[in-house]
Order: sequence, then structure tokens, then C-alpha cells
Amino acid sequence: MSPGNSATVALATMAPMPRPVTRALTLAVGLVLLGGVLGVLGLGVGSTGLEAVWTMLADPVAAQIVWDIRAPRTVGAFAAGALLGLAGAVAQGLFRNPLADPFLLGSASGASLGVALALAGLGVSPFATQWVVRLGLTGAAFVGAVLAVLLTLALARGVQHTLRLLLAGVVVGVVLGAITSLVTLSVPETLQAMQAFMLGSTGFVGWASCLLMGGIGFVCLLLAWGLSRVLDGLALGEATALSLGLPLVPLRAALVGVLALATGTAVAQTGLIAFVGLAAPHLVRAVVKTTHAWLVLLASLMGGVLLMLADTLARGLMAPQELPVGVLTAVLGGGYLLWLMRRRVG
Repeated sequence: MSPGNSATVALATMAPMPRPVTRALTLAVGLVLLGGVLGVLGLGVGSTGLEAVWTMLADPVAAQIVWDIRAPRTVGAFAAGALLGLAGAVAQGLFRNPLADPFLLGSASGASLGVALALAGLGVSPFATQWVVRLGLTGAAFVGAVLAVLLTLALARGVQHTLRLLLAGVVVGVVLGAITSLVTLSVPETLQAMQAFMLGSTGFVGWASCLLMGGIGFVCLLLAWGLSRVLDGLALGEATALSLGLPLVPLRAALVGVLALATGTAVAQTGLIAFVGLAAPHLVRAVVKTTHAWLVLLASLMGGVLLMLADTLARGLMAPQELPVGVLTAVLGGGYLLWLMRRRVG
């Protein structure tokens, strides 16, 4: 190799990273650090308000409360939020709709119906910590989420018409929510458990749930990252995606599977927690414009941080009473959605 070529290679290797990549890395590091701070804060928030974690760890009884109750709840909030953020990023890219969300497309309602049928048919409780129960509820939620998304697509006759897609998702969500209520009322033994489940809560998340959400979340993230080129192509239009030689039918089916698996897993462990999947990708895009390979990762981190923050506020705002975290995210997320729609219309 000539000296001139060697100098060119050296300069190329020393060239700075593109600005979007640098900003994406900075945002990722910032979200990880913020998640660590919220994690420590979550360990100290309980029924008596904020307590010093290091003081509690010195007491064996208080330390058991921290490690067996607060720690899995805090980690589970991050894992569930990451799953919902990932599902929101996939849904918005798949359907080319910035308002797409696991709840607006009916997948969360389908997952909830699957869990309700499992609870009524098997007589298990969402508060159970056994692996078999957690896997069973997750499987039921996944099947329900897939069927709900397929029903929404069938009613909307595809993804081409945004308004029709959103309306179909709302109709499917309302109908499946009503069926879930009928199933719950038909089996009164599940009424109390399903009430907490429908409001959304991290209170019944244990270490088994955390490991399950972490494992499935890692698989979903790998699949979404591997399919990010499809999402980039769809963002440029279906004709462009076809011109790239992408087999859209099987790849779309795979993306629907990732969306349903991420949504179903989160719903099965924490119940219905709205708007995290909608807000997380938007907040990422407000900071950095990047490809879907980065977006799915950053939206996962953002969703985890958002739900950790909401869970900490839900536990601490009215201590010793506790707000259902799903109610808090619905209030905050509903206001964000109205602001987002108003800005888009304006």
C-alpha cells in the first residue's frame, strides 16, 4: 500500500462519527443514567414516602422489603415500559402512522382479553409468581394481541388509510374491552384481580416476571433491529420498499408478531398501561432524527424510563395510598396526545 493510500485510510478511521449517530449515543447514555437514578429512587419510595435506601439496607427486615418487593417492581417497570416503547416504535413504522400505538390498534385490548379468558378458565391469579403461570398468561396475551391486530387490519382493509386504521383500532379495542368485562363479570372470583389488572399496576411484578420480560424483550429488540431495514423502507413508501426487493408480506407478518409479543408480554405482567408506547418514540424523534435501527433501541430505553418515572410518582404522590400507574399514564398520556394532535392539525 502506498503512503498516500495509508494516509487516506488513517484519516478515514479517525473521522468523527456522523452527528445523528453521536446524538443517538448521547441520548442512549443519558437515558441509561437517568434510569439508574430513577431505579435508586424507586428503591426508596414506599408507603411511608421517600426513605434512604442505605438506611433500609442496614435493617434485615427493611432490606428484605427492598430486594423482594421494591427492587423487582422497579426493574419490572423499566422492562414493561421498554416493551411498550419498542411496540410503539414498531407500530408507528409498520403502519406509517405517528399516532399508532399498541392501545390504539387494539393489541392491548386483545392481550387483556386473552389474560381474562386464562384467568376465568384456569382459575389462576395475575398475582401468582410461578413460572408456569407467568408463561401461561404471557402466551394467552400474545395470542389475543395477534388476533386483535389481525382483526383491526381486516376491518381497515390494510394500512393504506390512516383514519380507517385508527377507527378500526378504536372499534376493536372497545368491543374486546366489553367482552373482557363480560368474562370478568361471569366469573366473580376474578373480579378483584382483573380490576387491578385493568387499571394497570406494577405491584404484582416479581423476579420471575422481570426475567420473563427481560428475556422476551431482548428477543423482540433483536428481531426489531433485524427488521429495521423494512421499517426504513416502509417509511419511504410501499413502492420504495418493494423496489428494494423486500418481501413485504412475510416481513410485515414478522413485525406484527414482534408488536404482539412485546405488547402481550407487558400487558400480561403489568396490566393495561396506556400511552407509553405512543409517547416514547415521539420523545426520541424530538431529540434525534435517526433510522429505525437506533429508534427501536432508544424508544425502548425511553419507554422504560417513562414507566419507571410514572411508577415512582404513583407510589409517592399520595403515600401511604398508591395510585394505579395505568391511571397516571392515561392522564398524562392523554394530555400529550391532545397536544400532539392539536400541533399536527395546526
